[in-house]
Amino acid sequence: MVNLDELKTTGLQVQYFIVCQRKLWLYTHQIQFEQDSDQVLQGKILHEQSYKKKNNKEFLIDNLIKIDILDDYVGEVKSSSRMEKADRMQLVYYLYVLKNAGINKIGKLHYPKEKRVEEVSLEEANVIEIEKIIKEIGIVIRNDTPPRIKKLPYCSKCAYYSFCWVGEEE
Repeated sequence: MVNLDELKTTGLQVQYFIVCQRKLWLYTHQIQFEQDSDQVLQGKILHEQSYKKKNNKEFLIDNLIKIDILDDYVGEVKSSSRMEKADRMQLVYYLYVLKNAGINKIGKLHYPKEKRVEEVSLEEANVIEIEKIIKEIGIVIRNDTPPRIKKLPYCSKCAYYSFCWVGEEE
């Protein structure tokens, strides 16, 4: 088992680790561009407008995980399924943290624009994978410099695009 208190990993860091480790490093080292991103703003609006009838929205636990919906299940609302693996592992991380606190829940990924909900559970394979990811996040963020730039299919939509690619040939 990973010592969560020692690592202080957030759900967003899990998401960023899978999407782009450079983004993870930059964000963790307070180089943040999300506040100016249209994509992030659209996601916030979608989150606010979705599931209005749910009373149990937005729970911050131990300043580490911010759960979108906490009901009979743990829900995470996403604008699209393009980053489905990252979405899934972020939710697995939430389930993992809760289980370590003695709370066993099932998770649901909500993709309102796609009218789709996917159930996620904390199976042994997920526990092994999330513990590995948590350890690797620690390695990435403790480095003195960010990981090298790697061209990914979704770079152009990233809040860090200009920061990473200004002056670079693609």
